[in-house]
Amino acid sequence: MHSQPLALIADDNPQLARLVARVAREEGFAVVVCANGHEALERLDRRPDVAVVDFAMGDVSGLDVLRHIRSAVPDCEVVLMSGVASVDVAVEAIKSGARDYLPKPFEIERLRTLLQSARREAERRRQVLAGESRLARQLTFCGMIGRTPVMQDLFNLLRRLAPHVRTALILGETGAGKELVAHALHEIGPRRTRRFIPVNCSAIVETLFESELFGHVRGAFTGAAQAKAGLFELADGGTLFLDEIGELPLALQAKLLRVLEQGEVQPVGATASRRVDVCVLAATNRDLLAEVEAQRFRSDLFYRLNVVEIRVPPLRDRRGDIPYLTAAFVANHARQLGKDLALSPGAERLLEGQSWPGNVRELKHVVERACLMAEHPTIAEADLQAALGRSALATPAPESLQDAEREHIRRILQDAGGNKAAAARKLGVSRRSLYRHLERLDLTDLLRRSDQASSPSDRRPRRTR
Repeated sequence: MHSQPLALIADDNPQLARLVARVAREEGFAVVVCANGHEALERLDRRPDVAVVDFAMGDVSGLDVLRHIRSAVPDCEVVLMSGVASVDVAVEAIKSGARDYLPKPFEIERLRTLLQSARREAERRRQVLAGESRLARQLTFCGMIGRTPVMQDLFNLLRRLAPHVRTALILGETGAGKELVAHALHEIGPRRTRRFIPVNCSAIVETLFESELFGHVRGAFTGAAQAKAGLFELADGGTLFLDEIGELPLALQAKLLRVLEQGEVQPVGATASRRVDVCVLAATNRDLLAEVEAQRFRSDLFYRLNVVEIRVPPLRDRRGDIPYLTAAFVANHARQLGKDLALSPGAERLLEGQSWPGNVRELKHVVERACLMAEHPTIAEADLQAALGRSALATPAPESLQDAEREHIRRILQDAGGNKAAAARKLGVSRRSLYRHLERLDLTDLLRRSDQASSPSDRRPRRTR
């Protein structure tokens, strides 16, 4: 933002423009003076905090300038001046979004009062933005930001598990933050001083996977000119994070299961095994229960990994965190780019209205693009629309009354943190009636999720001998 608030003065009367500029400087504003409406429109890239604009300025009127400001710089306060003392002009100015209307000749003290009010509003916006950034830092837990009940529950679960967990399965959609959860378990656990090694199971060639995980001895295969330690050995005493575990081929699943069961690895080409002490955290965006039933994932490996199940909520289930996530991302990118950046209220509303199928990762990338492309200190709604790069900028409206009812009940129950009694009170129905609505609308998964929060699912297939 500007080191001091900026006032844009637009009047084709040079003497009056100089007078307004002098008063604005006395009130602590930096000043840009424009001789007509065209020049005022060209100077909107300076992102003024207040604009004092003459109503009649030739081809581009004060109302035209006002409407452009409302679109391009929505935070800017606009005061219209006019030599015609007309109620109609005043009403039109206020309806178009002006802060106030000054008939000429005006009282200097009246102008001074309006400028003081605009300066206080500009300072308040700066304080709010700074406060949101500070709050975002306070709500950060091991790199994750969350104020909503579902995220606070997740943070509490991680605090309880970290001192004891040795194997866990982290479930969640792409971009929801599964690796951050794994990092958190490592950072606040007893292995924090040892290595944390992430492995993307879908990115390693299948023929090399065994060598990458378990290592190999010299001459084990063509090209093995020297022995190589595997990732399990490198992570000895620390944590190995197996991302996209659902992509692991069945043949390798059996070998991974043996390491988890016995705590030993056998490098490719070796005749003896080696003991390793590794915390193994696995993550996937797949439904592993369905994969087990389809015989694409071993049930015994599923049970071995699913000692503790941790579910990371998608961003659509924690929309209350979007302003804090956004404030943190903007502050971080502004620091990296050496810019002073902030989002306009309209831009914030636009972000909160998205469906975010890519979750926090998608939000972060959109904010990063907007910061990179930003030409002005305030990132407006139009800037974000360009960064989003999608035609469908808002969450699609429900197509039927039943869809609308389903979405409303889902939102209320999620806002209540899964508390069914609180959700029923907010909906104005009994708890029993809420259960009937959930069954009728096929939302019983929300009941299971709230009843079984932070615990393994009861939908597991039976063990077979």
